[in-house]
Amino acid sequence: MIQFEKIEAVAKITLNRPEKYNSFVREMALELQNILDECSQDETVRSILITGAGKAFCAGQDLKEAIDPEGPEIEEIVRKHFNPIIQKIRGIEKPVIAAVNGVAAGAGANLALACDIVVATKSAGFIQAFSKIGLIPDSGGTYFLPRLIGLPRATAIMITGETVSAEKAESMGMIYAVYEDFEFEKTAFKLAQTIAAMPTKVLGYTKKLLYQTFNNSLEEQLSLEAETQALSAISEDHKEGIQAFLEKRAPQFTGK
Repeated sequence: MIQFEKIEAVAKITLNRPEKYNSFVREMALELQNILDECSQDETVRSILITGAGKAFCAGQDLKEAIDPEGPEIEEIVRKHFNPIIQKIRGIEKPVIAAVNGVAAGAGANLALACDIVVATKSAGFIQAFSKIGLIPDSGGTYFLPRLIGLPRATAIMITGETVSAEKAESMGMIYAVYEDFEFEKTAFKLAQTIAAMPTKVLGYTKKLLYQTFNNSLEEQLSLEAETQALSAISEDHKEGIQAFLEKRAPQFTGK
């Protein structure tokens, strides 16, 4: 259900139920949680790319499982399947890139928005589909979307359940970039490779700082920056960056 491969320093995670638009069932959610844990602990992994197989990125929860009387209750699905995935993506001190190759709906859209960088193919779309089946947005949707595009737009998109095209998502600041369909896979992977070659330990610090900024005062954020800069300054990658600058050569970062 999940295709996992390590290509040099990039961990590529492919949601792999194309016949079901990569919608999640319990086994798939738990498998992704385990893979994210592995990526977090593996020092050879320096960036993580999440994408989907086939025409869709992810359609969220498989409704067949959700309505199965012998299956997990909806609260269990949210608390034990999706919430840990979102928390792990945010908590990993490595860059996580969502390569949205098609429709991202429901929890699938919010899984993408939880990632540090979101790129999408031109034909992709984002749908907060919950309202159309009488549910509220979950998987962090009510947290991420207002912070990305503002409360008025987030409210309208979540209430109407409209499809937001990739280009519109980019223009409103929901995602980072849109690539042409024919070059999407190659370009998205190149982005992950480029990031993997950067000082990823310090990028992890940057990620942590950014995700605390909305909860901190200016004074608290300035203090946290000072503390974290001190840690960055003793990293091997900082030393390499300075040495490479002095020697007028390209730095060779190791993520340490």
